[in-house]
Amino acid sequence: MEIGALIFPNIDQMDFTGPFEVLSRLPGARIHVLSKSSTPIRDTAGLILTPTVTLAEAPPLDVLLVPGGRGQLALMDDGEVLAFLAKPVSWIFSVCTGALTCGAAGLLKGKRATTHWNSFHLLPYFGAIPVDERVVIDGNLITTAGVSAGIDGALRLATLLGGEAVARRIQLDIQYVPEPPFALTPGEFLEAKLQQDVSKLTSARVESAKLAAARLGIDGIGIDVK
Repeated sequence: MEIGALIFPNIDQMDFTGPFEVLSRLPGARIHVLSKSSTPIRDTAGLILTPTVTLAEAPPLDVLLVPGGRGQLALMDDGEVLAFLAKPVSWIFSVCTGALTCGAAGLLKGKRATTHWNSFHLLPYFGAIPVDERVVIDGNLITTAGVSAGIDGALRLATLLGGEAVARRIQLDIQYVPEPPFALTPGEFLEAKLQQDVSKLTSARVESAKLAAARLGIDGIGIDVK
């Protein structure tokens, strides 16, 4: 089983390393760490990640993992990356704002999808049907909410690829039984989102989403949020 994971400068490393921990334990899985070049990159906090193969050298893939992070914005109009994402694979799996990159590649058209709460309102620009859930599966597309949801999505994908017994064993081996110290309320997320909507990063993502929508011929207005 050939699994590719895209990395790029200023990635949120847990978007990549969380699913990597799960998917690398699948029997017969071989994971390729993909980037435009073989040069090591730094995540948003400075952690160094090293690609194992360039996009041009990548073998045919069964699964493609598309993480998010601040550096995701630069991929929205990167022709090489978007063309690579458009290649046929059995499963596309995005984590956090990786969904926006998939959207810019035209992969969300008519699909139910989710992403991090601070970019959730951008999904209609890509022709997606926004669904406010932690993991959303529509056909061969798996999208997840922010960062830690990538582990949940990877376990769901592991179930689809290897069966429930395999996925349950992986969950047991990594002792994934979350007990977060705080029970966050919808009001807290709303307050944070209102603050985020005026940030420079969010404003830039809105503009990139609008450009992608125009390129894809999508009218992002009037799509209901489910």
